[in-house]
Amino acid sequence: MVVHDLSQPQKSIKYIAGDVTHRKIGGPITDLVVKALHQEGRDIRDRHNYKTTSSDGRTLKSTTIFIRDSRGDVVFALCINVDMTHFLNAAYALNSFISTENDFNDSEKVETFAVSIAETIEVLLEQAVVKIGKRPSSMSIQEKIELVKELEANGVFQIKGGIDQAAQFMGVSKYTVYNYLKRIRAEQELNRF
Repeated sequence: MVVHDLSQPQKSIKYIAGDVTHRKIGGPITDLVVKALHQEGRDIRDRHNYKTTSSDGRTLKSTTIFIRDSRGDVVFALCINVDMTHFLNAAYALNSFISTENDFNDSEKVETFAVSIAETIEVLLEQAVVKIGKRPSSMSIQEKIELVKELEANGVFQIKGGIDQAAQFMGVSKYTVYNYLKRIRAEQELNRF
């Protein structure tokens, strides 16, 4: 849980309970709150149970509640973040026991109608994670390389911004993704002979 004083956006964090986001007292307001305040002003509405990603690639479920003073002006934000990574890993593990898919179901026929290319990439990232069976923040280096291999096979890196979005999703630098790709391509080149 984090409490933000919205009168001081550069150092808005006044209270923290827990360490889900690894932020500290005196840290800045988030981009979501800045955008919401700018776009909605006094009509700003609370946000409940939305998906976020931590700086190290963990999947979080977040809620932001805006607190008003007696005049109705928004003065504080109460943010609650829950790390969902282990729950998602457990769900992937359990899915293999409860899945009713068989070898003649064509899972490739599933299609998502995205409204942005970033959303398309996000769907491809999530599909690759399901195939690996773990969230990126709990993957070993070899599993992350397998994730990049899957993303490469599905064309994610042919899309502008794909490497940057994958790196953020995985909680690594884009240079790490490039290194994984270099390693994968070198291995594929060796296997061609």
